[in-house]
Amino acid sequence: MARKKEIQLQEELKNQEQWDDFLSKKGLGMIDVYQAWAGPCAAVNGMLRRIKNELGDDLLRFASAEADNIEALERYRGRCQPTFLFFAGGELVHVIRGANAPLINKAIPDLLKAEHSVLEDGSERKVITDPIFDQEDKEADAEEEEEEAGEEDAGPQKEVTVAIIKPDAVQAGHVEDIIQRVKDAGFEILAQEERMLTEEEAREFYSHKADEEFFDELVAFMASGPSHVLVLSKGDEAGAEVIDEWRKIIGPFDSTVAKEEAPDSLRAQYGTDKSMNALHGSDSHEMATRELAFFFPNFQIPKSEAKPAEKRLQRTLALIRPDALKEHKDEILAKIQEAGFTVALQKEMQLTKDQAAEFYKEHEGQDYFDQLVESMTCGPLLALGLAREDAVERWRDLLGPKEVPVAKEEAPDSLRAQFAVEDVPINQLHGSDSVDHAEKEVQFFFPMQQTLAVVKPDAQEHKDAIIARIKEAGFNIAFQKETSLTEELAQQLYTEHEGKEFYGQLVEHMTSGPSLFMVLSVEDAVERFRELMGPTDPEVAKEQCPDSLRAQFASDMLKNALHGSSDPNHAQEKIKAIFGDIEFNPDGTVKGAEPELDMVTQGDTEPAEGQEGEKEGEGEGGEKPAEEAEKKEEEEAKPEEGGEAPEAEAPAEEQKEEAAEGGEEAKPEEGGSEGAQEETSGEQTNAEQEGETKDENEQKEAGEKEGSEQTEGNEGAKESPEEGGSAEPAAQEESAEKPAEAEAAPPAEGGEGEGEKAEEKPAEDGEQKEGDKTEEKPAETPAE
Repeated sequence: MARKKEIQLQEELKNQEQWDDFLSKKGLGMIDVYQAWAGPCAAVNGMLRRIKNELGDDLLRFASAEADNIEALERYRGRCQPTFLFFAGGELVHVIRGANAPLINKAIPDLLKAEHSVLEDGSERKVITDPIFDQEDKEADAEEEEEEAGEEDAGPQKEVTVAIIKPDAVQAGHVEDIIQRVKDAGFEILAQEERMLTEEEAREFYSHKADEEFFDELVAFMASGPSHVLVLSKGDEAGAEVIDEWRKIIGPFDSTVAKEEAPDSLRAQYGTDKSMNALHGSDSHEMATRELAFFFPNFQIPKSEAKPAEKRLQRTLALIRPDALKEHKDEILAKIQEAGFTVALQKEMQLTKDQAAEFYKEHEGQDYFDQLVESMTCGPLLALGLAREDAVERWRDLLGPKEVPVAKEEAPDSLRAQFAVEDVPINQLHGSDSVDHAEKEVQFFFPMQQTLAVVKPDAQEHKDAIIARIKEAGFNIAFQKETSLTEELAQQLYTEHEGKEFYGQLVEHMTSGPSLFMVLSVEDAVERFRELMGPTDPEVAKEQCPDSLRAQFASDMLKNALHGSSDPNHAQEKIKAIFGDIEFNPDGTVKGAEPELDMVTQGDTEPAEGQEGEKEGEGEGGEKPAEEAEKKEEEEAKPEEGGEAPEAEAPAEEQKEEAAEGGEEAKPEEGGSEGAQEETSGEQTNAEQEGETKDENEQKEAGEKEGSEQTEGNEGAKESPEEGGSAEPAAQEESAEKPAEAEAAPPAEGGEGEGEKAEEKPAEDGEQKEGDKTEEKPAETPAE
C-alpha cells in the first residue's frame, strides 16, 4: 500500500470530505478541477511528474477533483475549460485556466517558494478569490443595481455621444448645414446649446491631451469663439454603436488626412487641419459620460422605446509592447483570459521602424511620435486579435487611460497602470478605438493569407474529420483537389529537405497513394494552420498539443498525417506548383470562381466553368460509347504515326481526351491556370466536332475493334462512359496499363500510375497489343 502511494502523482478527490482533508494539509496543493463527463486533464501529467521529480519538495502536492460531487466546487460545474486551483494553508492563492503548460511550469516554483517563505519566515500569504467569479459578481451586482434603479422606467437608457461643432465651423456659418447632415444620417439630437468656453474650461475638458504638443494651441482655439454642443443618439432604438457611427461620419482626426481618405466626411468638408478640424466626437462610452456631465450636468438620458440591441460578437486588436512583453507576458495574458476575451489571433513579431511609423501615421508630427516608434521597435511585441461581445469597448475599459500617470491615479487596477514600465513614459498596451479601426488594425498585423494544406496518404481515412476541424478553426477552403503525386512533384513539394537523411522515405511515402491538397484562406493562415497541425512528431504533439490534428490522426514522424507551408513565400510557391496561377479576392476566395470550383476531385479534368466541354469529351455520362471508342482507336493510332494531326492543337486534344476517358486528372494537377483549362475545353469541343465527321467513315471498323476489346475484358474503356467519366477504378487501370500516355501527361499523372503499380492487373491480350504501340516510343516508363 505504501508503495502505491509513493508512485501516485495525484490524489483523487471525489467528495467534500476528501476535499476538506486535502486542504487541511500543510504545503502547496495544485488541484485539477474537472467535470465527471470530461475527466482530468491528462495532457499536463508528464510535466507535473517532471516538476515533482526536479523539485523533490514534500510540500508540493497534486490532486484532481470532480466538481460534480464536491459542494465547494459548485460554481465550477458545467465549465468545460481545464481549471487548476492552487491552495496553501487551506486558502486559494492562484488560478490558471486552460492547459497552459508554460504558465503552470512558471507558477509552481514561484508559489512554492512563497509558501516556504510564509512557513519559515512568517511572511504574509497572498490570498485571492477566483477572478472570474469576481467579474461575474461585479456584473451581477451592476445588473441588479440597474434593475433596481430602473424598476419604474419603461426600458433601458439610450446610448448617447457628445458632438461639438468647433469655433471655426461656427464662425464660418456651417452650423445649420452640419445639423442637417446629422439628421440626414439618422441621428437624434437629444440636447443642444451654444457654449463659449473659457481657457480654464477648455483646459479641463481636454486635460487628457495635456501632454500633447498642440495642447496650448488647442485650448486657445477652443476658447476663441462659441462652440455648438449636441447630445446625439439614434432614433427610437437603444442607440447601439452611436459613438462609432458618429466618429465614422466625422472622419479622421486630421482634416488633411480626411480629405484624402474620407472625402465625404464632415471633417474633410468643413475642417482645416489637426486642431481646426471642425468637429469633435466622444471616443468611448466612458468619455461620452464624462463629456455629457461636463456640458449638461443635469441631463437625464431618456429610456429607449425599443428593446436594446443584442450585443454582437466583435474583435479588436491588442498589442503588448516590447518592454511589457519581456517582463509581464504571462500575467497580461492571464488578465485577458480572466476578463472573458478569446484570443482568436496571436503573433509575436519584430516591427521595423517603417512598419511602426505606418501603423501610427496619424500621430506623426506629435512630440511623442519618435519615442512611440522607438518603443514599438525596441524588441518583439505580441499582437493579439481578441474576441467577445463589445470587444472594442471592453478592451479599452480594461486598458484604462492612455497617459500612465493618469491611469495610475484614476484607474489603478487598469492594465496600463499595473504593467507600466519604470522610466518608460509610453503606455505598454494598445487597443483599437473603434470597430472600423479594429478591422483595419487586425488586417495590418494579420493580413489575409493563403497556405497549402495537404492530407497525406496515411491520413486519407480521416480526411472528413480533418476537413471538419479545419472549418471549425475558421479556415475557408478556397480550393481543393485529391490526387496522387509523382516523384517529381513530391520532390518539388519538399525541395527544402533535399539531402536530408529522411528525404527519400518522405518522397516515397508521399507517392504511395492519393493526397488531398487544399488552399486555405484566413488571417495569418500559415502560422494558424501550423498551430492547428501541431508538432511534427505525433508523440510530442500528444504531450504538448493534445487537441492538434497530428496528435489525433498521425502515426509517427514519417506518417504524420498533414503537411503545411512553413512561410507565406513557401505557400505561394507550392500553391502555384499544385494548382497553377490562382488569384484571390481580398476576402480570401478565388477570383472568378463559381461554387463548383471549391471541389476538384480525382477524375475531374476541368473546373466547373469547363463542365460543358468536359461532358462532350466524356460522352455525356455514357450516351455515346460507340463514338468514344472510335475516338480512342484514332488516338491510339496517332502516337504510332508520330502524333501527326491536321491542326497544331490536335496532340493536346488527344491527351485531353485520353485523360477524360481514363478518368485521370490532367491540367489541374500540373497547376495549369483556370483560363488554360477553359481554353483546352473549347479546343476539345472543336476537335471532337471535326473528329465526329471523320469517325463516320471508320465507324464500322472501330465498332468491330471495340466489340473485340470488350469481349477480351477491356474494363478501363468500358467503365468511363458508364460512370460519366469520373470512375476512379478506370483511372487506376488506365494509368497502369498505358505508361507512355501517363508520361506524356503532366507530372501528377505519372505519379498516379507509379503509386498504384502494385494494384496492376494482368494485361488482357487485346489491351496489350494496343499498349505495346505506345510503350515503344518513350525512353523509360514511370515505373522505371
